[in-house]
Amino acid sequence: ANKGEYNIHLPLMGSFQVMNALAALSIVVASGADLDQAVLALEKLEGVRGRLELVGKTGFGAPVFVDYAHTPDALETVIKAVRPHCKGRLVCVFGAGGDRDVGKRPLMGQVARDFADIAIITDDNPRSEDPATIRAAIKEQCEGAVEIGDRAEAIKRGIGILQRNDVLIIAGKGHERGQIVGDTVLPFDDASVARSILVGGN
Repeated sequence: ANKGEYNIHLPLMGSFQVMNALAALSIVVASGADLDQAVLALEKLEGVRGRLELVGKTGFGAPVFVDYAHTPDALETVIKAVRPHCKGRLVCVFGAGGDRDVGKRPLMGQVARDFADIAIITDDNPRSEDPATIRAAIKEQCEGAVEIGDRAEAIKRGIGILQRNDVLIIAGKGHERGQIVGDTVLPFDDASVARSILVGGN
């Protein structure tokens, strides 16, 4: 059996990504793969779309991430993963889905209040619920948050307020390419919206 230490550069952010990569490495090696080759392959890993995905940077280098975090625990994990890489303010755009666990809404607000520097509450997938009611429930524990219902406008604001050394996380929808409003799925992709705003010079 191979033994020893390996120093590698994993092109992913966050300790949870490291844990996932090590779990995958263990499975691959247990299945009979060569350890040296498997370790080298880790350096070529590409992130999963919508999972702490770097979608671009402002002209002065402030990064913009999109992540699927839509529970209090997941939001806290993502913010804590990014925090060590943020020398300025950590800005978080997020919401909560309608027709889902209403108890998590104030908890989402509490996480943003406790771990982000600037919180922008917006609509996620409101489904059959009144989006303003969902946002109000989040804001109960995040009173200092900016509230912008229109998700594209919220993303635009998040990017627009970035300064050098700041970081933006757009959380909640990740890889999803639609926004569920009532019974309708409207085309919406956080990453595409953010990229178009970044290209527009914000």
